[in-house]
Amino acid sequence: RGILKAMVLCLNQRMLSPIISSITVLCLLSIHSSIAEKLPRFEHRLKRQQQSLNFLVVGDWGRKGNYNQSFVAHQMGIVGENLNIDFVISTGDNFYDDGLEGVDDPAFYDSFVNIYTAPSLQKIWYTVLGNHDYRGDVEAQLSPILRQKDGRWVCLRSFILDAEIVEFFFVDTNPFVEKYFTDPEELEKHTYDWRGVLPRETYTAELLKEVDSALVQSKAKWKIVVGHHTIKTAGHHGNTQELEELLLPILKSNNVDAYINGHDHCLEHIIDKESGIQFLTSGGGSKAWRGDVKPWDEEELKLYHDGQGFMSVQMTETNVDIVFYDVFGKVLHTWKMSKEFKSAA
Repeated sequence: RGILKAMVLCLNQRMLSPIISSITVLCLLSIHSSIAEKLPRFEHRLKRQQQSLNFLVVGDWGRKGNYNQSFVAHQMGIVGENLNIDFVISTGDNFYDDGLEGVDDPAFYDSFVNIYTAPSLQKIWYTVLGNHDYRGDVEAQLSPILRQKDGRWVCLRSFILDAEIVEFFFVDTNPFVEKYFTDPEELEKHTYDWRGVLPRETYTAELLKEVDSALVQSKAKWKIVVGHHTIKTAGHHGNTQELEELLLPILKSNNVDAYINGHDHCLEHIIDKESGIQFLTSGGGSKAWRGDVKPWDEEELKLYHDGQGFMSVQMTETNVDIVFYDVFGKVLHTWKMSKEFKSAA
């Protein structure tokens, strides 16, 4: 464990050689199914004189370029270059309709490698799994073999990314959703690959415990949780009740600043009046649902765009700037969050 910890803490996600990076991810992935272990941790060190941490967020994208996926990717490349992004976050549903068939599935190239080709997007992609990913060979997306095929690919069930001024807590939200396990209609239509998750109750209980513990111990100026499923949304799927009951109280008690998700094929920004948590949906990477929106409190709902697009974030110790873009690169919505800077004693 000591060697593994040292390897992970020394990660430089932008400059690592593919060989060292692949070995490190192989070690991390070998423990992904044991939540009893501490959540795997990556570090992204800011360059000297770097004024902000910049990244893009996209979700629900993997359709071999169809449903405007290629157009969204093109605009991501332009914005990524303008912001000189550090990495990309994927909020899941990486490969439609049923994940990957295995590590040699050509969809990995058709939906990822050969789509996000812009120079600015050749950065690490920190990725969580969506429900569609669990309908295929879920172990394939977690395999270090994909990392060897494309060095950008980092996909684990749950993990932490420490970027100095902010810590990201990536959470596998799929096992929390009851209907995937019990709904007859769901089970008749789809087959889910729950290897590494069962027994479900033990898995989710341990995951919640580890996420809570990591948030409690975090000293980061900003705390952001990333998952696939919605917690608060005016979109098609509605709020995920299980996450409202089990994960949301942990976010509130640990003063999490934002929860970023996909699942709903839209772009959305909700601010919870009670907690102040920013709920940011970036699920417009390809197919979108035109006109599929439910009523929501106008004080809380700052943006709902039922079309394709993505999100950018620029962060400093004191400010966060969020921008949502549509499929043409047009700015749809901007938002700024600020915190007082306190130097270390």
